[in-house]
Amino acid sequence: MTARGLIVAAPHSGAGKTTVTLALLAAFARRGVAVHSAKAGPDYIDAAFHAAVTGRASVNLDSWAMPAKLLDALAAQAARGADLLVIEGVMGLFDGAPGASRRRGATADLAAHFGLPVVLVLDVARQAQSAAALVRGFTAHDPTVRIAGVILNRVASERHRGLIADAIAALGVSVLGALPRDAALALPERHLGLVQAGENADLKNLTERLAATAERHFDLDAIAARAAPLTINDATHAPALPPPGQRIALASDRAFSFVYPHVIEAWRRAGAEVLTFSPLADAPPPDVADCCWLPGGYPELHAGKLAAAQRFADGLRRFAQTRPVHGECGGYMVLGQSLEDEAGHVHAMVGLLGHSTSFARRKLYLGYRSARLLGDSVLGRSGTVLRGHEFHYASLQSEGGDEPFAEVADAQGRSLGKAGGRRGCASGTFFHAIAQEGQRGQAL
Repeated sequence: MTARGLIVAAPHSGAGKTTVTLALLAAFARRGVAVHSAKAGPDYIDAAFHAAVTGRASVNLDSWAMPAKLLDALAAQAARGADLLVIEGVMGLFDGAPGASRRRGATADLAAHFGLPVVLVLDVARQAQSAAALVRGFTAHDPTVRIAGVILNRVASERHRGLIADAIAALGVSVLGALPRDAALALPERHLGLVQAGENADLKNLTERLAATAERHFDLDAIAARAAPLTINDATHAPALPPPGQRIALASDRAFSFVYPHVIEAWRRAGAEVLTFSPLADAPPPDVADCCWLPGGYPELHAGKLAAAQRFADGLRRFAQTRPVHGECGGYMVLGQSLEDEAGHVHAMVGLLGHSTSFARRKLYLGYRSARLLGDSVLGRSGTVLRGHEFHYASLQSEGGDEPFAEVADAQGRSLGKAGGRRGCASGTFFHAIAQEGQRGQAL
């Protein structure tokens, strides 16, 4: 393993991790560095931005949902052929689920496991020298997590930058860069996170602006010098999820975009063929497929167009007469009877399952989940335990009368009851699967 790596983290969400990560990726790529990326945690959207900048899929690394062997295999895959691997953290550096050390889904778990230094991004919009006290705490909190330097974000002026940099330098910690307040660097947001990379018409120009900003405001040589070799215990291939079929029809467009690269890669490694189609283009699943997968995404933003897509709906219903169809989160919503959009308009969905959902009465559902399958399905045999997460604002208006898909618990093992539905060849759930339970006793 010749690649060196580092982790971009922050004290809290919203500090600018994604902006700094994209700026680093763009700047190093412009220098001719073979730079690859990964995303801590279960986020789809940030990883898609990484891929748009580097031209290479960005894998997710999650210490709560993934067995240690899978983590190592994915990190080795991400680092293969790279000069530099940049891992973007999730939430605050030490934030994670309650539980065993190094199994909490925290960015710090990855830093300790892979032996990688952390570049800490500080939002200093409302402070000056007090930032040094924050840095002092982060450097001392966990001796297995090394802060290699900090990047200041939302700096108001050169005087503001100097006050903070001098206070932090007195701790023996390097300030590796300082981003000014600049609305032109902001990434547009909506519910569930950033507006997706594929919907950003200005992404090429934004990438150029980020690269130029990093070249002007970061010490790129010092940042690269602080990267360290990855410590990987076992780089052999470790499967995440078994393929649901030999030929998998995968819905793929702006309404259905939340697919983990490591899951698709696991399917292909197992010999499966993935055939994409677009429900928004009114395309049915390819008839040569033996399974159809509707991933999560934003069907609530396209409910009217999906309701009018009769070729898609009729084709999916025919498909489900003889072959399995599974929906995750947004896909699950589309498999139901109806979807109420933000304005309160109710749109008929495919109707392969009996539930109805609403985005008008929004409520946040967020957290890690373990799910025990209550019947044989495309995700495994009855009794199989999966790890994954939920993140949605839509709620069930009506549960319907289908058999439940899984029994679900939160990250602490507290039962959340039965969830999802299955009827005939159709199944679905709000739960996003990341990996099978695996050998959870393996220590990081």
